[in-house]
Amino acid sequence: MKHIDLIIIGGGPIGIACGLEAKKQGINYLIIEKGPIVNSLFNYPVNMQFFSSSEKLEIDNIPFISNEAKPKRNEALEYYRRIVTSNDLNIHLFEKVLSVKKKDGLFNIETRKQQYTASFVIVATGFYDIPNTIDVPGEDLPKVSHYYKDPHFYAKQKLAVIGASNSAVDAALECYRKGAEVTMLVRGPEIGKRVKYWVRPDIENRIHEGSIKAFYNVKVKEITQEKVTIQTPKGDFIIENDYVLALTGYKPNFEFLQKIGIQLSDDQKLYPQYNEKTMESNIKNLYLAGVICGGMDTHVWFIENSRIHAKTILKSILKKQ
Repeated sequence: MKHIDLIIIGGGPIGIACGLEAKKQGINYLIIEKGPIVNSLFNYPVNMQFFSSSEKLEIDNIPFISNEAKPKRNEALEYYRRIVTSNDLNIHLFEKVLSVKKKDGLFNIETRKQQYTASFVIVATGFYDIPNTIDVPGEDLPKVSHYYKDPHFYAKQKLAVIGASNSAVDAALECYRKGAEVTMLVRGPEIGKRVKYWVRPDIENRIHEGSIKAFYNVKVKEITQEKVTIQTPKGDFIIENDYVLALTGYKPNFEFLQKIGIQLSDDQKLYPQYNEKTMESNIKNLYLAGVICGGMDTHVWFIENSRIHAKTILKSILKKQ
């Protein structure tokens, strides 16, 4: 069993930032990522554009140069990949962490490939792995997806997009422009308030002119191979349908946190317990970093406001060492 002073679980931007800071401070560290470098960003839609400008996505003051003020997915992948490779960060890819258990002051970390012990652990696993399900009959059909990648697939198809967030709006607009017949199914009375300000007029105009259909205050009742049944204030409607994109958001892996022993709040927000000054959880020497700190409030922490977690955590670890 190999011993590492600091193991960082998650190779996204914040996990990478923690690795950079650990290397800078001369700490023996290892980043463990279950997929490729910045796995969550890799699984974002092909044409996705960030809400943040490039300088706000920078880590460790390494310049992020993009063609536009707000970079796209492919530019972010290039940026973070180059940071990992040019700094020769110690990272194991495609190695999923199965368990973290503390015994006699050390953490025992088991992955699909091997086992480690560590004096300190940082959990920076994000929230993109587990979708918020709508829990209706037919949600498990092959035609239903909680992830959107490329609009070309939906050309000439009847597509229902469930949701009204940035991801749902982007998918609806892109697929419409590639020839899909798009219907948006929105739980609330309007498009989400956090939709990117330069995109909102576009989706509202497309809906107003009838290019994209939209139902508001909707509850999806059933999905079948050829139809979607919805409940509206005016009664039930049946929509002919080929594919469904249920883009209703995602959540952290709370089960993983609880198995480690991290305490979550009793309300629906499920905030994990940690010291805001050090980012140390209720488990001594185990730290939380990035969006996972917000529980179900996944819009609270972003790359731009959680990159500071790396310096905060490493400062705490150095004091303990």
